[in-house]
Amino acid sequence: MSKQLPTREQAISILQKNKCSPEVIAHCQAVALLALELAEKIEAKKYFIDVSLIEAGALLHDLGRAKTHSVNHAIEGMQLAQAEGLPDAIVCIIKRHIGAGITTEEAQLFNWPKDNYIPQTLEEKIVCYADKCISGTKRIPVETTIKQLQDQKLEDAAKRVRKLYNEITQLLEDHNID
Repeated sequence: MSKQLPTREQAISILQKNKCSPEVIAHCQAVALLALELAEKIEAKKYFIDVSLIEAGALLHDLGRAKTHSVNHAIEGMQLAQAEGLPDAIVCIIKRHIGAGITTEEAQLFNWPKDNYIPQTLEEKIVCYADKCISGTKRIPVETTIKQLQDQKLEDAAKRVRKLYNEITQLLEDHNID
């Protein structure tokens, strides 16, 4: 595949080719649907968003679940995406969607390559946030995700999800009119 963004059909084909389960594919489709809804609302506030990147990135964010369902699915997915020749922007969405990002210190605990695993771009943040609001294929309040992280004693991750929620909410409420 070239370095252009895959279409919806191509993204699903990549998931299938890499043997992602039907449940993972359905989850990715649900995340993509929510991410596109968020992108449309934020774009209406006069922010520039690459909607095609959001769709492709959301569809492929859990590509690594073809190999593992642990936190390492971000790294596995990143490697699979690189092997597929996908654009760097998609690789970054995949590697940065865990929690609301993984700090350098946390990445070291997982023996991950030294890199930045915190969502940086608006597209990365939208996909990451949408993923936190989908359990399986069902939409859930972000508070549910935050509570789950707190219950697992992952306070820093819970705080990052809350910060991401606040940032997305601000964008949705912003009246950035020229």
